[in-house]
Formats: sequence, C-alpha cells, structure tokens
Amino acid sequence: MVTRKDLLKEKVKHIDFDRISTVADLVDAYKDSSVQSRALAKCATAYENALKDPSRPTILLGLAGPLVAAGLRKIIADMIKFGIVDGIVSIGAIPYQDFYQSRGYSHYKCSPNIDDVKLRELWLDRIYDTLVDEEKFRETDAAIGDIAETLEPRGYSSREFMEILGSHSKDKKSILYNAKKYGVPVFVPALNDSSIGIGLTGMYVRMRKANKPFMRIDPIRDNWEIAQIKIKSNKTGVIYIGGGVPKNYIQQTEVIAETLGYDKGGHYYAIQITTDVPYWGGLSGCTFEEAQSWGKINRNATKSVVYVEATIGLSLMVGYILQKGVWKNRKRLKCVWDDDTLKEIRKVPLGID
Repeated sequence: MVTRKDLLKEKVKHIDFDRISTVADLVDAYKDSSVQSRALAKCATAYENALKDPSRPTILLGLAGPLVAAGLRKIIADMIKFGIVDGIVSIGAIPYQDFYQSRGYSHYKCSPNIDDVKLRELWLDRIYDTLVDEEKFRETDAAIGDIAETLEPRGYSSREFMEILGSHSKDKKSILYNAKKYGVPVFVPALNDSSIGIGLTGMYVRMRKANKPFMRIDPIRDNWEIAQIKIKSNKTGVIYIGGGVPKNYIQQTEVIAETLGYDKGGHYYAIQITTDVPYWGGLSGCTFEEAQSWGKINRNATKSVVYVEATIGLSLMVGYILQKGVWKNRKRLKCVWDDDTLKEIRKVPLGID
C-alpha cells in the first residue's frame, strides 16, 4: 500500500546555472525538474541505457519533419559517425536536402510572415522561417535523375539508392556521406513523396521516350531488407523524431517479422520526440502503450516520450549522449548485404576519423 511518505520522497530541484556548464549538465539537471524538461531527461536516459545495454541492441532512427532545413543536419550525421544509431528510416525531404547541401547549396533565414506570392515570383521556396533556392532545387532534381540514368536497369531498394547518392557526396558533414562511409542503411519508404521522386520522374519520362530500360525503386524490397535487420538483431531500440511514415515503417518491422515466422518480441527501447498528441487517433501521436497492443513494442520495454519541437529536443538529447561519452568503447554494427539478402550484422570497431 502506497503511503504519503512513499509519495513524498523525491523533491523537485530547481535548475541552478551555477552548477551547469555543458548540455550534459543541463539535461542532468532536468532529471529533477518537471513537465517536459524531465520528460526530455527520461528520453536521454532511456537512450543512454540502450547504448549501454551489453546485448548491443540495434538502434533504429525514424526521421520526419524539416530537420535539415532547421539546422540539424550535422547532428544526424554525428549520430551516424559516433555509432549511436545503426539504421535510419526517413521521409524523402531529409536525404534530399542533405544531398542539396552536399552540392554546395544552402538554406536561408527569413520571417514566417514574408510575402509568399513574391517568393514565388523570385523562385524561392519557404519552409516556415527558412528559404531554399528553387533554381538550385531544380538543378539537384536533375542531378539525381542523371545519376539514376547511369544505373543498371533493375529494381533497387531505397537503401541501395541512398548509398549511391552518398557515394556522390564528398561533404563530411553530410548524412548520406557518413551513412555510406560507416555502412548505416538509410531507408526512404515514401521516396516518391519528395524531390528525389521528382528527379526520378524526370529520368523515367526521358527513358520511356527513348524506349530504353531503366532503374526503378522497389518498395517491397525495402520491406524485406529492413525486416531482415529486425530478424537478425538480438534486440532493437527505436528513436522517433516526429512520426508519420518513418515511425509506422519501423514499428511494422515486428509485424513483418512475425508473419515470416520470427516473433522477435517487439522493440525493447522506445523513445519519441514529438509535438503530436494521442487523442486525435493518428499514428504520429499514438502512445507506445497503444503500440504494445500490436506487439510492436515489447511488454517490458523501456519507453519515454517528450512533447517538444525536434530542433530543441534532438539537439539536447544528442548533446547529452555525446558529451557523456556513451559512444566510447562501443562496437559499430555493420550490415553485410548480398543483393537483397542481409548475410549478417557484424560488430566492428567504431573507426572514427
């Protein structure tokens, strides 16, 4: 029976900047605060525990939202570089805008109240308070189509195509560059719903008119490839930034594995940074408890959610992990592929340079 004394054991401690010098210090202080700051600290602690788990779970990262436009490109690239994420599922805009920046182009600050009709006349596109150059977008679309046109005419998973784009980048701050370098698979299940899809559509029309065979994206191959990562992993942990397709896609790996005869018990660690709430009934805001009813999250999972915008939440959580040095002395996981078959997930030295 719970008593008053039991419930009044842990005091809220006030944040004291006399004791705070780093992001890690700040998140540590959040552990004894309240509301979303404490929720963020719980997410950071859950992430830390997943990284320290001696069974070395595979960490899958789901990315949604304007994260590159918002300035989080290097943070995501560093998650790959320092081995604190083992696989990524993303909306198409994130790898596209990463590739756009790899080509030397930029995002620019603006007011969210700027004249959008005037922007259209100037061929500038707005993402809330950020601008991109539509002329440079068109050039990037064409470059992607040109790369695709040189490929062997067969079906490719989005993972394969992201690796190919990564091989065309020399930008060490790039997400795709680092994913290619360190062997981290990047899946884009809704690839058509992005400027990458626009570039591939241009290629499709050209090749059809020329009556030539051409490459194509095979989305069901994506399903099979990511399911194999789930099947060959001892444990999995998931981190969702936003929700949408990436969240559901990673969640359903458990269901696909089950239908193929492999009950993996759901994801053992689950973390989400989101501004969506559960009571609208949409997947982006659905709780991990709801996901347990589907078997997607393990019944004994360590799970935590913080309701905060991603540019704030992801920056603080990753800053905490990197400054704590949790990544040190860990092995990197490397997927060894033979066409569409995952031969093994190999533990290799972190090998940062």
